[in-house]
Amino acid sequence: MGHIILAHTAMKFNLSAGNRHDAPEGRKLIKSIDSKVARYLLMDRAYEDDETRALALKQGLIPVVPPKKNRKSPWQYDTELYKRRNEVERFFLRLKRFRKVFTRYDKLDIIYFSVVTLALIFDALFM
Repeated sequence: MGHIILAHTAMKFNLSAGNRHDAPEGRKLIKSIDSKVARYLLMDRAYEDDETRALALKQGLIPVVPPKKNRKSPWQYDTELYKRRNEVERFFLRLKRFRKVFTRYDKLDIIYFSVVTLALIFDALFM
């Protein structure tokens, strides 16, 4: 599932097929970010490919992601800011408290999408 997190809650999310990489969905979400609202984009290493980083820069965002260990030409990144990525991970842990989000028994994407939306509402109201 691609996701954009701002102020400890999700602004937007897309569902992706379980057998596909999240980066293409992540790039769709990056295209929708207003650089006036967000300046830094904290990303997991799964999103550190050249295409995703270039898109973030094109959108006026500063990608904060460490290069993979086997990169031939690694780049510098803000290590202190990257430490805040744990807030994103904690956000997903809070969502997984909702059993229907965690297990995804729903066969239809629209039902699962609705369940995730409801969990996001509960999280925003009672966090």
